[in-house]
Amino acid sequence: MSDGASTSYLYAPGVITPRTAVVTGAGPGSIGAAVAEQLAAAGFDVTVTTRQQEVAAHRWHPLDLADRSSVAAFARWYADQAAELDLLVNCAGIHLDLGSRWKEPQLLDGHEVHWRTNYLGTVDLTRALLPRLLAASESRGTAGVLHVVSKLHERGIAAALVGEDWDYDSWVAYGSSKLALVHDAAALADTYGARGLRAISMHPGAVSTNIADRGLETRPVLRRLRNLARPLERRTLMRPAASAEHLVRLATDPGITSGYFHKSHHADPAPLAGDLDLRARLRAATDGWLEGDR
Repeated sequence: MSDGASTSYLYAPGVITPRTAVVTGAGPGSIGAAVAEQLAAAGFDVTVTTRQQEVAAHRWHPLDLADRSSVAAFARWYADQAAELDLLVNCAGIHLDLGSRWKEPQLLDGHEVHWRTNYLGTVDLTRALLPRLLAASESRGTAGVLHVVSKLHERGIAAALVGEDWDYDSWVAYGSSKLALVHDAAALADTYGARGLRAISMHPGAVSTNIADRGLETRPVLRRLRNLARPLERRTLMRPAASAEHLVRLATDPGITSGYFHKSHHADPAPLAGDLDLRARLRAATDGWLEGDR
């Protein structure tokens, strides 16, 4: 597959007719921005989100996944824009403390920051938009949710998913937030697949984006080294547009209804991703949080 932004496969027979899409985490240089661009080029009516910086090329609204009021405000705003939603692509996320300096969890809203943002925030948004997605799936035959995860979900541990004590490591915390999203996509497919909702999790591969910049905010030496290495990084890692091709291929193929993917190929996730008892415990804990007071 080329490093460009070719989207010719979107027009092949059997591919979803372009409709409405929401893409989170669409800041400059991101996978989300490239996904939004390719979906729009294919004829989708695209809405994008970032935390603060407005995106002029598409309909835009601010969204902070770590703030329940922001998620609720976005869902209300989107309901005024469209009665249905055909595709939700959850690209937004954080990976902080790349240098593994944290010795204790950094809490946000009472939760470890990666868990709160990457998992709870994404699930909160998905549930808030679920009525729009189900309306589309029931009236048009299909709708889709795609969680962008990471191969690092393999570092996730069960204790982190169910609130048990464990020896803190920020990389394990990040991996656990992505492992939980793999479980969430599978649970969505199991629960709503009969109603036409497709739910997929996808590792986009090694991509040159700006996600690492926030993780190095407190490491000026490492930031300088990364800036020096950026030209090599851009030559050896995929560009966001190339990664987005894989993601858009999955998101717009009605024949792909569930599963975990590496780029656009079905893959086996970590063994813990298949633990159905763990999934049920995670789902119960998440439902309890979502049903709590906002």
